[in-house]
Amino acid sequence: MNKKTSSRHIQSYTKAYEDISFLKSNGLRAIRLQLELLKPEIMLNEKQIDSTIVCFGSARVKPEAEMKKDIAVTEKKLKKSPSDKNLKEKLREEKGLLDLARYYDEAVKFGEYVVKKGKNKFAVATGGGPGLMEASNRGAYKAGGKSVGFNITLPMEQKPNDYITEGMAFLFHYFAIRKMHLVIRAKAIVVFPGGFGTFDEMFEVLTLVQTGKKSKIPVVLVGKQFWTEVVNVEKLAHYGVISINNLKLYNIVDTAEEAWNIISKFYKLK
Repeated sequence: MNKKTSSRHIQSYTKAYEDISFLKSNGLRAIRLQLELLKPEIMLNEKQIDSTIVCFGSARVKPEAEMKKDIAVTEKKLKKSPSDKNLKEKLREEKGLLDLARYYDEAVKFGEYVVKKGKNKFAVATGGGPGLMEASNRGAYKAGGKSVGFNITLPMEQKPNDYITEGMAFLFHYFAIRKMHLVIRAKAIVVFPGGFGTFDEMFEVLTLVQTGKKSKIPVVLVGKQFWTEVVNVEKLAHYGVISINNLKLYNIVDTAEEAWNIISKFYKLK
């Protein structure tokens, strides 16, 4: 085929697997879903990552010192613009997040426990972002263990945190496939305080265990005050929409040590 002819058929004459516009088309969604499932699966298998402890939690929670600095900056701006509603709302959010800042330290401790007390039987896996995800990855990374991050493309820019083991940060477009990867090799789920995303992940796991789609594993919620204030699962049982036995599918604790002890007891680790 000469140059003139090929230029008339530039897209149709491009090999399918090299045609990015074709791969991104609506008709190829099923293939993209498969690729998002297969790529991390193949790479993690090569690295022999088959047992993880997954940590969910807010991307917004920072260490206490950082949160206090943020609050000081916002308060200074608010003094100059006392009627600014956006600044007032920002300050309210930051003060709320400061109440949760202690869980950053607990998440770091937990990541360390998984590696040191678990004797490298498990990798720590998170959504790969900042906040409490970063903290869990950080603990595992500091302790010399395997730290995995499953990141997601979002309207706001998000990059993988700095505490993911080299070659173990993955980027997803589809939430469903990302959650699948978080769950399929999980031997325990630990849930720190978080928002809609954390709730989505937590309740999906509980549903999978409740319905037998996932074998029973420890599901531990860290932060008694937070979880008892924002979720009233007992009322679901009261109204009969879940069984009273479903309340045994999870535990609520306050510290990383308590969370680890539940997992350690479940797997009879010494």
